[in-house]
Amino acid sequence: MPHPSTTDHTHPRPSLLLTVTADTLVAADFTPRRRRAPQRGPYRRLFTLPGTRAFTIGNLIARLPMGMFTVSAVIMIAGSRGSYALAGAVTATGLAATALIAPWTARLVDRHGQARVAVPATAVAVLGSLALVLCVRYGAADWTLFACYAATATTPNTGGMSRARWAHLLRDDPAALHTANSFEQAADELCFMLGPVLAAFLCTGLFPEAGTLTGAALLMTGVLVFASQRSTEPPTPDRGASAPPAAPSPLRAHGMPRLLAVCLAMGAVFGSMEVVTIAFADAHGQQQAAGAVLALQAAGSCAAGLLYGALRPTGPAERRLPRCVAAMTPLMTLPLLAATLTNSLPALAATLLLAGMATAPTMITTMTLIQNHTPEHRLNEGMTLAVTGLLAGIACGSATGGWIAEHTSPTTGFAVPVAAVVSALLITVGQLVTRRARTGAARRSRSLGSRATADSRRPH
Repeated sequence: MPHPSTTDHTHPRPSLLLTVTADTLVAADFTPRRRRAPQRGPYRRLFTLPGTRAFTIGNLIARLPMGMFTVSAVIMIAGSRGSYALAGAVTATGLAATALIAPWTARLVDRHGQARVAVPATAVAVLGSLALVLCVRYGAADWTLFACYAATATTPNTGGMSRARWAHLLRDDPAALHTANSFEQAADELCFMLGPVLAAFLCTGLFPEAGTLTGAALLMTGVLVFASQRSTEPPTPDRGASAPPAAPSPLRAHGMPRLLAVCLAMGAVFGSMEVVTIAFADAHGQQQAAGAVLALQAAGSCAAGLLYGALRPTGPAERRLPRCVAAMTPLMTLPLLAATLTNSLPALAATLLLAGMATAPTMITTMTLIQNHTPEHRLNEGMTLAVTGLLAGIACGSATGGWIAEHTSPTTGFAVPVAAVVSALLITVGQLVTRRARTGAARRSRSLGSRATADSRRPH
């Protein structure tokens, strides 16, 4: 006969109920359960690491002027000297000087530390900007403008230094590193979207030198805040006990030349698209709307970058890159079709928004591969080489797109970014085919070796 249930009455609220049967003892626990903590999103988890919020804020402040300096210099010099040709030549000289000096600055950063090199290098660049303002303001000779703007080439690659910190902090968590790289790419797009708008507003709303002065102040402030976060700074070979005495150059790393060629082609896409879009808007009498139209492309890329970072990538990055470029290729043909078929600026703006959505995933995957191929203690140099490739591509794309737009038509000029992205696709597909061929050859070699070993062991 079943025994009646018994309850412990020593507590006003029972926490345990025992039910005894002929052959079973059942215990039921009625103590309150703790609620599970809500899962944090991938981006929120990034900034739970100590020091990451502070160095990110400083980096964003320092990165915003990167989209301001060129526009500010063009407006300031052209307004003072009445020559867009002179303004373009000065900024092109600064771009060429950056392509030469930036890798050396990055090498010093990797060797001696971010704080020890970035702060004095930024100070030299800020002095160059201030000297440029003074030379323009007081009518100095034209050659002084070239010298002053070339001095700004010592500006450190703040985006590369930030990515190097993430790579150091998340070296054992590839998924989180993918999210961090996506955030950095979205930040790049955001700064290059807001920077020109802010520069144009300051130079036209206040006085011509306001954009350059504000950019210099933001750059110095941001780098000081960024460099002060020493706890997240990657160790240098001098401080790391297990670091090798001298890591090989990133240029000698396997696969790096082709990745830099992809960066060159991608830069040509960006540079040609910018110039041709401005020419197209000018041909329709709406040059003032060109900035807003180009901002849509950056906005699409920023949104796609954040979404791509929230997703978990499938497969190795070597296989993802050709897929990203393959998706980008047809989207980059949309502006050409819109300009050819509709000849409408609003239609072009809509297609640029769509085209920009494939940009960030491609650049994120490219940067991930560069991180994977770069020696550990030269990561900032590898990132800066990628930026140098982008800058060189932007210069080539701008020159080519501008020449075609001027000598044929702006509509024809939209074929330049299409040709550039097709070149990037051929490079990535060729790299994948070469990699598979080498893998297959290695497998066949091992198979033949195994057969030869087995044959030698057989009795004759």
